[in-house]
Amino acid sequence: MPDYDVLCIGNAIVDIIAQSDESFLTENGIIKGAMNLIDAERAEQLYARMGPAVEASGGSAGNTAAGIASFGGRAAFCGKVADDHLGGIYAHDIHALDVAFDTAPLAGTPPTARCMIFVTPDGERSMNTYLGACVEFGPEDIEPEKISGSKVVYFEGYLWDPPRAKEAMREAARIAHEAGREVAMTLSDSFCVDRYRDEFLELMRSGTVDIVVANDHEIKALYQTASFDTALEALRRDCRLAAVTRSEQGSVIVRGDETVKIDAIAIRELVDTTGAGDLYAAGFLFGYTQGRSLEDSGRLGSLAAGLVIQQVGPRPRQNLREEAEQAGLL
Repeated sequence: MPDYDVLCIGNAIVDIIAQSDESFLTENGIIKGAMNLIDAERAEQLYARMGPAVEASGGSAGNTAAGIASFGGRAAFCGKVADDHLGGIYAHDIHALDVAFDTAPLAGTPPTARCMIFVTPDGERSMNTYLGACVEFGPEDIEPEKISGSKVVYFEGYLWDPPRAKEAMREAARIAHEAGREVAMTLSDSFCVDRYRDEFLELMRSGTVDIVVANDHEIKALYQTASFDTALEALRRDCRLAAVTRSEQGSVIVRGDETVKIDAIAIRELVDTTGAGDLYAAGFLFGYTQGRSLEDSGRLGSLAAGLVIQQVGPRPRQNLREEAEQAGLL
């Protein structure tokens, strides 16, 4: 038996989330709906200008690991924090969710990463990330036993930003495939795709990545087309299995000639889209690693995403297993 259903590898980031209006984004030169990389000075400036904020452990892959654990899956996480106050908060939060997390913290500087997230009235989130200790994540931080003992190794495209992390991910993929495991990635956001388009396509076409989770904006950016259908057909050819979210239009899962369409769940109020894609990935990968059908896996993803966008913050406050049982999905 594998030790874990999914090992999630990504940037370990503490999210600092505040409500804002459109004019704040304009005045501060923030690109709406994107993840903007910033330096320490810019991080201090934005933090000083923020309104009342909620602090929560985040990071894309960490959020997915939290979601898988909430469904009752066996989840592990690998990512770099510093041996500081925020690093301690991050480790405490993820352990409290019953996610295995054993990456050695960084002694000294830079500090633990943080992301200032500004949520506008339409629920859209604009992220400003200081990577901090994440830039020190490298091949020495991957855990071969966890990789070979996980059904799926899942990593975020954002890992292509820290210079040594991509080395670590290529090595992790090699170990996973040698052990007969599968490798999955999320494209993270369309600006990330623009930065690393050729490398992401090579990961898929070479078979380094088996499964892709993305949204419609990201796959259109990947194939440089305004047509969703054109991008989806290209993705179908380049990747063995892909799940693509489309906000209120639900999601589409493709595998070979197979196409499965999943409806979005009905929601009462859109509060904050932070973590929507991460939680969709959690539900989808949980279902997939339990041997569920693509339709069932997509519906679990849709449920988790629909729940998290009705709250502030990227990690579910409900027990996702109980929610799935009540919805008749487990």
